Amino acid sequence: MSNINKIVIPFDFTEPAIAALDYGLKFVGFERPILLEAVYASSSEVTENEKTEVRENFSKIVDSLKRHTKIRPTLRVLHGDLVDTILNERNQQDADLILMGTLGDVSVEEHVTNTAKLVLEADCPVITVPFGPEMDIPKNIALVLGKEEIENPKVLGLLLHIARSFDAKVHVLTIYKESIYGENAVVETNEESLEYYLEHFYAEHSFTKNEDIEKGIYDYIEEKNIDLLAILPRNHAQKTKPSEGRLTKLLTLHATVPVLTLD
Repeated sequence: MSNINKIVIPFDFTEPAIAALDYGLKFVGFERPILLEAVYASSSEVTENEKTEVRENFSKIVDSLKRHTKIRPTLRVLHGDLVDTILNERNQQDADLILMGTLGDVSVEEHVTNTAKLVLEADCPVITVPFGPEMDIPKNIALVLGKEEIENPKVLGLLLHIARSFDAKVHVLTIYKESIYGENAVVETNEESLEYYLEHFYAEHSFTKNEDIEKGIYDYIEEKNIDLLAILPRNHAQKTKPSEGRLTKLLTLHATVPVLTLD
C-alpha cells in the first residue's frame, strides 16, 4: 500500500490557494504525521527579508484556518516557473502527492491553466481542489475507468490508502458511447485488480451509456454524492498509445469536487 508522508501545495496567497491549504489541513487531520509543504514560486528573485515576511504571512493564514495537524505546515520560497518549480520540489523532497487549488475555467476547452498544465506534466498523484463551497473529506470516491486495461494497477495503492484513512467507499464508473461488452476480457482483468487493490472499500462498478462522457461523470457525482473523483490519466501510457489528456484537462478545469489523478 502507498502511504502519504509528505504533500506539496503550490501557494500564492490567493483564495483558491488558501482553500486548497484548508482542504489539505482537513485531509491530513490531527493524528497522522504528514507534512504539508507549501511552495511559493516567485517569478523574480526574493530577498531574505521578503522570504521572512512571506513565511510570517503564511503562518498567520495557517493560524486563521484553526485546524490542528500533528506536524505544522511549512513554506518554502523559491524562484522560478510555477509548474517547473513545483515538479522539481516534489522530486527533490520525494513528496507523495501534490495538492493544488484551482478557480476552474468554463472557457474554451483548449485553454490550459497552470493547474491543468501541472496535472498533465506531473508523473505523480495530484489532487486539484476547486474553489467554492467548503469541500468535505472523502467518504464516497468515484474512480473513472475507460474500456482499457489498467496499465499499472499498483497506482491504486494510494487510492486504497485514502479510502482506509477516511473509511470511504470507492465507486467505479465506466461510461461508454456504444458498447463495452466486446471488451469483456479487459473488464474481467480490471475487476480482479480492483478487488485486489481496493479490498472491501470497493463498493460497485457501474456501466453507463452517454455520448457526453464529461456530463455522464458529473451526473454520477451528483447521483452518488461523490466528494472525490479519481482518474487514471493516459497521457503517460506506455503499453498503449498515449492520449492527449483532454478528459483529464476538462475534469481538472470543470469538476465541482476535488479530482485525484493517479499517475
